[in-house]
Amino acid sequence: MKKKVLFIFLFSSLIALSQEKFSKEISFITDNDLYTSTYDDRYYTNGMFLSFKYLAKKINNSLGKKILEWQVGHEMFTPAKANTENINEHDRPFAGYLFGAFSINRVYKNKQNFKTTIQLGVIGPNAYAMEMQNFIHNIYGFKKAEGWKYQIKSALGINFDTDYNRFITKNKSNHLDLTWVNSAKLGTVYTNISTGLYTRIGFKPLQSFANSIAFNTNINNKNNSYYRESEAFIFIKPTIRYAIYDATLQGSFLNKGSEITNELESLIFHIQAGFKFTVNRLNFGYTFNYNTNKSKGLKFDNGHKYGSININYLIR
Repeated sequence: MKKKVLFIFLFSSLIALSQEKFSKEISFITDNDLYTSTYDDRYYTNGMFLSFKYLAKKINNSLGKKILEWQVGHEMFTPAKANTENINEHDRPFAGYLFGAFSINRVYKNKQNFKTTIQLGVIGPNAYAMEMQNFIHNIYGFKKAEGWKYQIKSALGINFDTDYNRFITKNKSNHLDLTWVNSAKLGTVYTNISTGLYTRIGFKPLQSFANSIAFNTNINNKNNSYYRESEAFIFIKPTIRYAIYDATLQGSFLNKGSEITNELESLIFHIQAGFKFTVNRLNFGYTFNYNTNKSKGLKFDNGHKYGSININYLIR
């Protein structure tokens, strides 16, 4: 009898949750190579991104949703050894990028979306990457990072980014689907284009493209017919990127005084694999990232890996 009561209570809770709508979301993403290995501390070594998303009240007939997003982000890059002042051991420059961003994500009724983003920030000492790395090293008991005096010189960062994704197909049971993913960046920090495929494998039937944590489209209001639904899936996302410009490696063309710069590798393979799931108002995820070399002359020339952890909280 007790088991029946517990089952009815849990089932009722899930039904109640599935009939709720949440129109806002706060999310935090943290990247670090320590999430894949306690020995790695190099290249793209840390990133933090805090976002607030909400739905636009007015949309046109072709749109299912229009999601607006404000974000503050910070990225940190170091050579193979972060605790050396010997300039000859810097196989890539120290660099930091601090920015604020605003995005509009247009989710169309025909299972595709187009997201545009503008970023405004700074690279160089004004990004406070040295201070951030030493703060993190103090937490973990690591040595103080040396060599930041040779970091990329300060410059203004302005970037315009776009993302276009299109749903391709799914299997009959709706436990496996495939989406075409694309992005382009143009600006004083990054200029590149990329394309790839996003495969989801669900532990339960997958949510639609327009209402999934996979594509950050899971917030809803009275203007659409979707409700909060539970999700749990693993994913794999291989992409190919063609890089044209990277100020964190080459130095900014707005300030050419950087003492250490690197030549860019144009073609980069990047693969992401991980899992995501929901718990009531919370979304969680872990992603393993691997990319081939982004620049030439690296001491470790077999690519780079790091982990990403995301936590999202929904608000009515």
